[in-house]
Order: sequence, then structure tokens, then C-alpha cells
Amino acid sequence: MYKDITISELLDLKETIAAELFEKFTYPWEVLPHIGNEILKIGPTLPKDEYDLVGENVWIAKSAKVASSASISGPAIIGKNAEIRHCAFIRGNAIIGEGAVVGNSTEIKNAILFNKVQVPHFNYVGDSVFGYRSHMGAGCITSNVKSDKTLVRVDYHGERIDTGLKKFGAILGDCVEVGCNTVLNPGVIVGRNVNIYPLSMVRGCIPACSIYKKAGEIVAKRMD
Repeated sequence: MYKDITISELLDLKETIAAELFEKFTYPWEVLPHIGNEILKIGPTLPKDEYDLVGENVWIAKSAKVASSASISGPAIIGKNAEIRHCAFIRGNAIIGEGAVVGNSTEIKNAILFNKVQVPHFNYVGDSVFGYRSHMGAGCITSNVKSDKTLVRVDYHGERIDTGLKKFGAILGDCVEVGCNTVLNPGVIVGRNVNIYPLSMVRGCIPACSIYKKAGEIVAKRMD
């Protein structure tokens, strides 16, 4: 087992409505093929006094703020007090956590955003899981398909872990900060409490409590 990239090491399951799904697996990318079905399971159980069923398999919390220009396709769940801003594009198989922000022209597809996640400006998040309070700066994207279209493998400190997935963007642990205009390459896994410098091109696994400056330059973070 690659302990530091397991679900239990990366994510606080108290901060997602999809905790039961994650509890079935060891590694976070294993949930990706099951997001849509989990939404169809959870959606009908949501309290009708707290959530509205809008269209086909789209549940939106009554307390959420959704811009009239946003596009949301199901299956999807938009959590309590979430904010979906102007021209956001949610393409389906998406869980947007409580208090999360999906911003201007941001696109979400087959992804789970834990509570308080912010992807507020021109972001693309596909086939990914973002942990509690993780944040992407403006223009950051997850690249979720390899250029040669082969299956994505996780580069774990020189060892390659087969995922069996053609589409797999990134896993961000809790409280990760990604600097503006960064690209997270397919299969990136970022540990808790990591800061990534702006304009980075990130590959592989980034250890928890570190600062990613550039490839080959990752330093321990002072946690005073």
C-alpha cells in the first residue's frame, strides 16, 4: 500500500456528502468511475425542504446561489451555501460541496469538490477530486487525458501505479493552494497543506506540507 496517497491520508470524509462512496475504496482515483451512480443514489434521499430537484437529476440546495447564466447538467448535486457564478459550466457527474465556489467560466466534469473548495476563475476540473478547502488560482486546469491517449498511471517517486483509467485529472488533498495558471498533469496527487507556485507544470505525487516551486525543487513547509 502507498500509504501517503490513500484516501485516509489525503481527505477528510466528514467534509463531503459522498463519504460512503470513498469508504469503499483505498485510493481516491478509484471513485472516479462511480460518481454518476453515487449522485443518483444520494439525490433522491436529500431533504426536500433543503434541496430542489431542478431538471433531470440535478439537485440544488435552496441556500445555494446559482447565476442565471450558469449551465448545469445532471447528474449533479450543488451543496448548501455553494456559489455557482456567471457562465460556470457543470457538465454532469459533479458533486459541489457545501460552501464551495465554482466561478466565472469554470468548467467541472466528473468531479467531486469537497466542502469549501474554491475554483473561482477560468478553471477546468475534470475527472478529479478536490479536498476540503482546496483552492485553485485563476487559470489553473487539470489535464485529464494523456497526449498519447494511453491509460493514466500515477508516478509515485519513480514507481508507476496503474489506474486503469483513460481519464484522470488530479487529486488535491485538504487545504491545497494552487498558484495561478498552473497545469496539473494527468494523475497528479497533491498531499494536504501543499502550496504550488504560480505558472507551474506539475507531475507525479507532491508530499504533504510542502511547497512546490518547480520540478525537482520541492521544499518542506514550515507549519508554525
